[in-house]
Amino acid sequence: MPSILLHLVPASMYAALGAHFWRTRWHPSGTTPRRGLSTAERAALLVALLAHGVVLHGELFPGQGMHFGFGTALSLMVWLAVLFYWIENFFARLDGLQTFVMPAAAVCTLLPAMFPPPLLLDKAGSPAFRAHFIVAMLAYSLFTLATLHALLMAIAEKRLHHARLSSVFASLPPLLTMEHLLFRLIRIAFVLLTLTLISGVVFSEALFDKAFQLDHKTIFAAISWLLFGALLLGRRLWGWRGKLAQRWTMAGFIALMLAYVGSRFVVEVVLHRSA
Repeated sequence: MPSILLHLVPASMYAALGAHFWRTRWHPSGTTPRRGLSTAERAALLVALLAHGVVLHGELFPGQGMHFGFGTALSLMVWLAVLFYWIENFFARLDGLQTFVMPAAAVCTLLPAMFPPPLLLDKAGSPAFRAHFIVAMLAYSLFTLATLHALLMAIAEKRLHHARLSSVFASLPPLLTMEHLLFRLIRIAFVLLTLTLISGVVFSEALFDKAFQLDHKTIFAAISWLLFGALLLGRRLWGWRGKLAQRWTMAGFIALMLAYVGSRFVVEVVLHRSA
């Protein structure tokens, strides 16, 4: 089966779920707000995750070594973000967030087929490299979910101030509870990003067969680390919250995307190079 058809399977699942959540959460036909995911919705999302994971594994490991690039990076990040979202829904109500997550997942699932990964990572068999790679992807994914969460909070807060709360926002937890969840995601992701930067700097030669270099990826990753670190410090010392916290979250996420995904996009898509 052609690669694009394989990717269309999970992409269509995510798109169908996105349409379902849009209809039932943002434009419900009933008067009673839906709360959390139903058992059928959890099962459907899990099936989409499994299908996405199978296709993504085939893209990452088509044979010897590991193929990785711009498209697979975004696809993997979103897969992990959706997985975290699926797990988090067992502990907190996140109605509204799925309307942002599903379209992003549907688009990113198709990216590896549209932009095949040109980069073969021959160090993929190294336990040190695998640990570094997994921690980095977990950090990126948690920051992705945190940014979507901050975006939902910004919309909810704006609607609250204008007294235009729809049923989806009426079913959300209080903004203070959502803010606690946002900072919990950021704290965990910040620890993982710190470990990623430390391992990349200290063990650069073992991981990448070359001495540490202060390139654009490292600079943007360090900027992102500083932004999120300043946000957490501001939260602890001065109680930063609301729009200020949301803006810092989005700024840190943009810097983090520029660190790897943005650079890979320029190299692979714009310049048509593999490194």
